[in-house]
Amino acid sequence: MYNTDLRTSSYTTRVGLFGVGLQAYWQQFPGLEERLQGYVRQVAERLGAMHVEVVDLGLIDTPEKALEAGHRFRQADVDLIFLYVTTYALSSTVLPVVRRARVPVIVLSLAPAAAIDYAAFNRMGDRTLMTGEFLAWCQACSVPEIANVFQRCRIPFRQVTGMLEDDPAAWNEVADWVSAARVATVMEHNRLGVMGHYYGGMLDIYTDLTLQCATFGGHMEMIEVEELAALRAQVSDTEVERRLAEFAETFDVQPDCPSEDLAQAARTSVALDRLVEAHGLTALAYFYSGSGNPANQDAISSIILGNSLLTARGIPVAGELEIKNAQAMKIMDAFGAGGSFTEFYAMDFRDDMVLMGHDGPGHVSIAQGKTKVRPLSVYHGKVGHGLSVEMSVQHGPVTLLSVAEAAHGKLKLLAAEGESVPGPILEIGNTNSRYRFPIGARRFVTEWAAHGPAHHCAAGVGHIAAKIEKLASLLEMEFSRVC
Repeated sequence: MYNTDLRTSSYTTRVGLFGVGLQAYWQQFPGLEERLQGYVRQVAERLGAMHVEVVDLGLIDTPEKALEAGHRFRQADVDLIFLYVTTYALSSTVLPVVRRARVPVIVLSLAPAAAIDYAAFNRMGDRTLMTGEFLAWCQACSVPEIANVFQRCRIPFRQVTGMLEDDPAAWNEVADWVSAARVATVMEHNRLGVMGHYYGGMLDIYTDLTLQCATFGGHMEMIEVEELAALRAQVSDTEVERRLAEFAETFDVQPDCPSEDLAQAARTSVALDRLVEAHGLTALAYFYSGSGNPANQDAISSIILGNSLLTARGIPVAGELEIKNAQAMKIMDAFGAGGSFTEFYAMDFRDDMVLMGHDGPGHVSIAQGKTKVRPLSVYHGKVGHGLSVEMSVQHGPVTLLSVAEAAHGKLKLLAAEGESVPGPILEIGNTNSRYRFPIGARRFVTEWAAHGPAHHCAAGVGHIAAKIEKLASLLEMEFSRVC
């Protein structure tokens, strides 16, 4: 993973927290309420350490308080609610909160420790005190009741079961839910630029922009290539020199790269930054033939280095106007995994792996070593020539993600985990990696294609399929995992 400070939404992700208990217990068992309130504070502290704003409403123990809590969560604009079941509680103290708030809810059933000390418990003697102690361990008691009511009210819910302390598995799961909520917030505020037109004939990548907004939120900003060409004309020679210096620092520029092509790429890169700033873009999908308009063709043919820098800054750029994959790249980047534009290249049956990459921009922040810049006399299947980037994704665990569009008119998330491994690649000036999968290359390719995704996907570092699955749950999307 890499630093994502500049790659997340400027909107703060807010998580709501409330604990539930039964008011009738407080007079019967002195000290129980305070003890349970302490549990809720512990959860609030743990959530606060996950770099989100926590709206903590404490212990809710009556239907009246529950209704007020629902209003407060709506006023606070929370993105996700954690419901901590501290002891037995009536479902009537839960339903008003969640119905009114209308955001995803995670039910926490976290015991104070691994087990009750039965011997010490039974030596207490006073059965009233013993019952009070038992109720402090009664987190699982009302979870079925709450789940029943949620089911009957058609309210989706998720659960984390474990311990309040010394339980990395439970708290890692909580952290994954928080991370998924943060990414959902990023996607809700994503401004995706759509520049140019589809690559003619790639039927698999055509998509419904309204469906994209309905599923992820965000905004689609339509942009003319002429605007980029006009911005290029305004770039000064001094700005070009500064960008060339940045190229030299960021990339491994090969000695056979013509200085004229480098200057063209630098000019376009500066213009791209201005285009992004002018429209407030946080992602971009583009393709343009540029035929018959030299200024437009020059802009598009010199775009790869600038787009690679944007992608590294958390503004992912997908070629061939692959909007679905720009969304996938944004998701991966928001999770801190990167997200480099990728497609299947070739199978290596001898080493049981798949070669994957793409022409055009790469995510240089997740490259294995420095990304090479190479001159190409032809962009295969496209107009023009110029400079391109050659890189492999960092060696180690990787996740692939596709935003797939199914026949029933809905989007789904498709993921697979594997490993980027060293070895020979195709030195053709494209991004290119060798991936090994636990189910083997033959089965991976067959099963991935069986889900019917477009031929592009996003490749990122680390194994994050569990987080992606949680994001799909929060967005009420179908999720499939190949391996």
